[in-house]
Amino acid sequence: MPALLALFYFFYFAIISVHIIFLPKVLSNVGYAPSEIGIIFAAAPLVRFLVPFVFIKGIQLNRTIFNYALVLLSFSAIAFYPSLHAFYALLLANIGLGIGLSLILPFIEVIALERIGKERYGKVRLFGSVGFILVSLVLVRFLNIPQTAIIYLIVMVLATALFGYIIAKHNTDTTPNDAHTDNGSFNLFKRWRLWAGLLLMQVSFGAFYNFFTIYETERGISLDMTIYLWSFGVIVEIIMLYFQGPLLKKNLLGILQFTTAFTALRWMLLFLYPTDIALLFTSQAIHALSFALFHSAAISYLFTLYAQRQLAQQFFFGISYGLGGFIGAVGAGYIYELWPSQLFLVAAVVAFGSFALLRSASKEASNQ
Repeated sequence: MPALLALFYFFYFAIISVHIIFLPKVLSNVGYAPSEIGIIFAAAPLVRFLVPFVFIKGIQLNRTIFNYALVLLSFSAIAFYPSLHAFYALLLANIGLGIGLSLILPFIEVIALERIGKERYGKVRLFGSVGFILVSLVLVRFLNIPQTAIIYLIVMVLATALFGYIIAKHNTDTTPNDAHTDNGSFNLFKRWRLWAGLLLMQVSFGAFYNFFTIYETERGISLDMTIYLWSFGVIVEIIMLYFQGPLLKKNLLGILQFTTAFTALRWMLLFLYPTDIALLFTSQAIHALSFALFHSAAISYLFTLYAQRQLAQQFFFGISYGLGGFIGAVGAGYIYELWPSQLFLVAAVVAFGSFALLRSASKEASNQ
């Protein structure tokens, strides 16, 4: 099972690599306006946020729905090829892709945590980071026509669907026996501080994911050096995923607080010292905490907190990476347009807000 999960993560995050790194450039090259590209790529995080609400009243993300999601994902990816020059058809294909991606990862994450445990999770999940960076390095050498990226996308999706199907087929459902007493309907508001903290953490990343390259190059850092900084961030992420197992045996909510505090420091370093190479690499080193350790601690904490494990994972991805990603991207765009030098100061304030909410979530949990 670990090998199958590693292959699934490799190809799943290779899809993300093609989708967010290359497809916007592809659409620009074939004549789409920036506003059209924005609409197309805003659809995926919005769908990721909305999909979990379909399951909140008793519908379960079971193997049958998972298999339908794999079929939808595959056909949506294939539809990218004939739809490349048709805005509405491409938008529909991207929405289908977003629905499929939003369903299959939470299902697999629960299987991974059940079958290999949170201590070994990182050593398997790191193959997703390897897939992300490896496919981007390969594709950049062969992206001579727009259709090349679409073909890569289709191949990565079909491979993901294949390994996802095999994993689901060989998995036997287990009854959660380590969950807390969250029986009955799934209630986000019962722990609203926790969910608001998870949301704000990803909102703060909007500045980094969407404007880090622009921010640094406009301040005199070369594009080559900026790429080195991106690559260094992925490398420390992989290292943390490999060695984080012992840390996840500790207080998971405490880890979330620790990582959000360091994320606020990370963004403050970018605000105060945007051209200091040593401090830029220091900031990127914190990516090991603010992404890798935070992500693993978050899914592990929700895994033990809620009886409805798949639904909890769906809402984590929907609220944090979906809604948080959408708000972060749009908000960062407006802030950078109006106050470009203050972008990462605002991100630091938002990350500190996440820390404060997660601190208060400890008191909220102790009172329940």
